[in-house]
Amino acid sequence: MSRAEQPSRRSVLAAAVAAAAAGGPAPAATAAPAGTAADPTDAGDAGAAPARSVDHRAWTTYADWSGGAAQGTRAVAGARPGVVLAAPLGSVDYADPHSKTTAAWEYATWTSPIRALAVPATEVIASWNASTPAGTWLQVELRGTYSDGKDTPWYVLGRWASGDQDIRRTSVDGQTDGRSTVWTDTLAVDDASTGLRVAAVRLRLTLYRRPGSAATPTVWRLGVMGSDVPDRFTVPASVPGLARELIVPRYSQEIHRGRYPEYDSGGEAWCSPTSSQMIVEYWGGRLTPEQLAWVDPSYSDPQVCHAARYTYDYQYGGCGNWPFNAAYAATFADLRGVVTRLGSLTDLETLVAAGIPAMTSQSFLKEELTGAGYGTSGHLMTVIGFTARGDVIANDPFSADDAAVRRVYQRREFENIWLRTRRHDASGKVASGSGGVCYVYFPARPTARQCEALAAVGIPV
Repeated sequence: MSRAEQPSRRSVLAAAVAAAAAGGPAPAATAAPAGTAADPTDAGDAGAAPARSVDHRAWTTYADWSGGAAQGTRAVAGARPGVVLAAPLGSVDYADPHSKTTAAWEYATWTSPIRALAVPATEVIASWNASTPAGTWLQVELRGTYSDGKDTPWYVLGRWASGDQDIRRTSVDGQTDGRSTVWTDTLAVDDASTGLRVAAVRLRLTLYRRPGSAATPTVWRLGVMGSDVPDRFTVPASVPGLARELIVPRYSQEIHRGRYPEYDSGGEAWCSPTSSQMIVEYWGGRLTPEQLAWVDPSYSDPQVCHAARYTYDYQYGGCGNWPFNAAYAATFADLRGVVTRLGSLTDLETLVAAGIPAMTSQSFLKEELTGAGYGTSGHLMTVIGFTARGDVIANDPFSADDAAVRRVYQRREFENIWLRTRRHDASGKVASGSGGVCYVYFPARPTARQCEALAAVGIPV
């Protein structure tokens, strides 16, 4: 399954949900914004369009990169504008806690302007698309401005490289100011019941390379998603509006049980990279024999092993770091990857109608999703279409083999387990849900129809 609910990311939030249910503070992940109905069991009017509770911003253009505060970096133009390391500010020693090595690195920074969030947020997630040639890596940080005007510290949201020969890509635990905390890849307000929100954000990139090298990371896309998803056990039902199925490769995580246990115990926990690889290959992304040469030649679907290795977060101890998966997808030619939240299955239908599949994160009991045959505290699967009656067609990697990956799940069940923020676990305790978290991968140069669909669901191109 997935480790998306392990303590460093989700179970602390789940404990806060339980406290809220008992009359204590509400959790950051599930607090209702002002003016939202407080009854978490109220599903609302069937077919009613939910208010948008997500704001997604991105820096992608030459003007964007030219508009930031550059210290030793510069913007580059072209078909895929970005920011690169130009004149290092100096060098620093980085003691890698996972490889137990220390090395000197030249560095330079780029800092975004402050962006006000249209939705003052209880949770903020950054994502990025970049190239890091051998001998380079990058760090992404975020500073928020609270709704009371005070600032957060600079929080590290990822130290990342596409490879693992220079540093071990990692999230950073233990970051808090007593008002908000970073849980692996998510900055969350500690007690949203106070009304405190993150009202504005700015991001900082630090680009690193070996001293004396001419190599540089290139960052093409830097995004941030702020959300304030209403507190709910159930969500309004959307009205079916599309019948279409995309032809997406099918890969099972289960055939990889026991393979490369150093990456989150092997295939049993590889739902996220397996789903990522399906969509990467849907868009034409392919790995070369040289890239796969490290995989045991007796293993089927070696590209899934590769995806697990190159999405693995050494601090989190898993392959389910959301931004790391999006960044992995964008290492393939002409692909972009983002992490966001969507509001309904209507949003997914909009994407599928434009030829864009998406990955959804959900938690559920076995009896809550007919036909799944299992329950999970956190699992990623790929939505590839909808039947004539509106049911969800998903490539579910938690399947016995590749042939069994395609599933059809009841629309109402699927929508609820994906979009809710509260649920009951197998012991009857209140736990958290993802609130509509979704990975979306799409071409670097999308068609007009794809641009329209992405804009309609709040994803800036």
